[in-house]
Amino acid sequence: MKFTLSWLKDHLDTAAGVDEIARTLNAIGLEVEGIEDRGAALASFRIARVIEAVQHPNADRLRALRVDVGDGRELSVVCGAPNARTGMMGVAALPGAFIPGTGITLKAGEIRGVKSEAMMLSAREMGLGDDHSGIVDLPADAPLGESYVTWAGMDDPVIEISVTPNRGDALSVRGIARDLAAAGLGTLKPWSAPTVSGTYKAPLNWKIEDPRACLWVLGRAVRGVKNGPSPKWLQDRLVAIGLRPISALVDITNYFTFDLGRPLHVFDVAKVKGTDLTMRMARAGETLTALNGKTYALTEEDGVIADAAGAEALGGVIGGEHSGCDEATTECFIECALFDPVRIALSGRRHDVRTDARARFERGLDPAFLPDALDAATRMIIELCGGEASETSFAGAEPAWTRSATLRFDRVRDYGGLDLPADESVARLTRLGFAVEARDAEKVTVAVPSWRNDIAGDLSAYRAGGGTLTQFEGLDPARAAKAAEGQAAIEPECDLVEEVLRLGGLDAVPAVSLPALAVIPPPAFTAKQARAALARRVLAARGMQEAVTFAFMEAKTAAIFGETPDALRLVNPIAADLDQMRPTPVASLLLAAARNAARGFADVALTELGAAYRDITPDGQAAVAAGVRHGATPRHVAAPSRPVDALDAKGDALAVLEALRVPMAALQVTADAPGFYHPGRSGVVRQGPKTVLATFGEVHPKVLAALDLPGPAVAFEVFLDAVPDPKRRKKGAPDLPPFQPVRRDFAFIVEEKVVADALLRAARGADKVLIVDVALFDVYRGKGVPEGSKSLAIEVTIQPREATLTDAQIEALADRVVAAVVKATGATLRA
Repeated sequence: MKFTLSWLKDHLDTAAGVDEIARTLNAIGLEVEGIEDRGAALASFRIARVIEAVQHPNADRLRALRVDVGDGRELSVVCGAPNARTGMMGVAALPGAFIPGTGITLKAGEIRGVKSEAMMLSAREMGLGDDHSGIVDLPADAPLGESYVTWAGMDDPVIEISVTPNRGDALSVRGIARDLAAAGLGTLKPWSAPTVSGTYKAPLNWKIEDPRACLWVLGRAVRGVKNGPSPKWLQDRLVAIGLRPISALVDITNYFTFDLGRPLHVFDVAKVKGTDLTMRMARAGETLTALNGKTYALTEEDGVIADAAGAEALGGVIGGEHSGCDEATTECFIECALFDPVRIALSGRRHDVRTDARARFERGLDPAFLPDALDAATRMIIELCGGEASETSFAGAEPAWTRSATLRFDRVRDYGGLDLPADESVARLTRLGFAVEARDAEKVTVAVPSWRNDIAGDLSAYRAGGGTLTQFEGLDPARAAKAAEGQAAIEPECDLVEEVLRLGGLDAVPAVSLPALAVIPPPAFTAKQARAALARRVLAARGMQEAVTFAFMEAKTAAIFGETPDALRLVNPIAADLDQMRPTPVASLLLAAARNAARGFADVALTELGAAYRDITPDGQAAVAAGVRHGATPRHVAAPSRPVDALDAKGDALAVLEALRVPMAALQVTADAPGFYHPGRSGVVRQGPKTVLATFGEVHPKVLAALDLPGPAVAFEVFLDAVPDPKRRKKGAPDLPPFQPVRRDFAFIVEEKVVADALLRAARGADKVLIVDVALFDVYRGKGVPEGSKSLAIEVTIQPREATLTDAQIEALADRVVAAVVKATGATLRA
């Protein structure tokens, strides 16, 4: 919200300067975002008159001027402007002045043998635009010698404030003045709308076909108007706040939008089809060409103002081009309406239309102000454009906006920490426009003014018009009634507490720490969040770089990695190749690896903790710790570089699971990995037959070819949602057996189809007390091993518990290991 200091003083009688006003605005919650002094850089420039302009004697493209700057001197000026002429009024800069458009400080000099003791300025040289075709040409009656800044009204600072969504009343100069006056910074000037009597019947009638489109609307015509440029004072104010003057009728509506916070719209009566303007919902296939030149495809959820030919405005958001007023308008019709704030907000967002009218309607306007606003606008139109007013046409009725709120005086202390006398709390509310209805020693009940719809407002009047701010229909009735009852009792009082506190200055509110809930703070992370953070650290420690990618990708690419249901297709993607929610983060990481490889970074290790999408249900989104390794391992003195393989990905996945305290002995690996993995070089980590904890393996060559990624590449996924919470065990003394462990190696010949995991599980089950670990350390195929078979060598760690094992006990245990493996896998012990 922007306004000038002089504009504010139209409503506020104060001697305060702009700095004091800014401090007070910040203190009462209307945060100042900036103050622009447009005239500071131009303060030394003066209005001057060209006494004589002749051709420069030594230059074809220069003019020699004699200039009167208003101090009794005649200065010689050399000028290259083609429009310099005798008798014209312009703007002069004297030596020592800084020229903002060129960044130089002016010095007296001599150009081609002619003195140049000053400079006549163009708009670009003054920093007021891009026009440098000639010097500024002022009206003949411009006062000679006066400061250009003062004459142009640029010595009026522009203040910009940030307005919170609940303060629709602060989107007006008068509303800001009211707050400042209540804070003690001056007196609010009285304002009343002059009554304008109609001399003829209104040529247009209002009809409300659907209350969702409008709650109450007034209108009246003014005929015999002359719609020329608006006066300079009005244009200056609009330009100062960043608006472009258009015509008197349009500028008046813009003025009232900012001055009183009351958006208006004017129709050209001659362009309206029929005699009725109807408030209704848009119809299927209906379009509107708006004042901004864009055409909008309306929906049946948009409220419109329509004539006999169709929609003429998107109600409360933007007017239509067809019925807009222009220089040929001789009779206008003023619309002053009250719309549902929620519907205005939804329509504006739906069509991406941002207007000053929308900003005010969606915050809620003063529902009692319509008649006065219409009279004030009518009076200004007659004063600036001439003509006579019609009678008022209306439809609907003023909503029941009156309401009360009660403040218990001790709540200012309890909620805000500020111990104020009761009289001071009441005085602050009264200065803001609240009227006392009842008061006793403990509390006061006040009537809320019509312009403060954020205080004790349940928007019931707007719901009657079809608004959408209602409770969830599926809410339990008892819970809904209790919530509504609590809201009705607590919110109005909290609103009043906030008003009392801010009016004394937010800096005066003491800082109070929240009470500690416990001596030891509760965990900041949930178990799920903690697992994700731990997985992230583990993968980073394994040399993987974390990536952050989009959760959507091209549907054609996504189909390589899994199903792509239409329910997961984006209706409005940010790019044509990002139209499908991804089945797995592995897809995004492989695309990132391909981009790196194309730029010369082939050996990468990328990880991401992101979501995989299967369907639109809550259970259809899985939290996944995924990773991709591409190229070769780093070169190192201890080991040569080699291409990455499936075991690298398996190691990453198992490292995450082990860190998450998954019992590793209970895991098994199966060979049914998803289709984007290489068959036979991939696996699925399971905990039981149904729970899938991870997948890993080499990426299928066809997938690499489709992504234009040269191999090899491996990937893994750890499904964090499937990882069970670790069992809480009572902490005790660590298990530290006093006897040394015994390690025995076994080599078994098994058929090629036998997986090593089956052999390991069988060996581990031979004695669950003494055998504490079984590890595979060699796989051999070749001489001495039959065709179609392989040799698997394992190390078994035996930990005595009660006494050192004898050789006979160790041999017996070894026999049990061999027997268990032979029974489970059909293996034979290799000699």
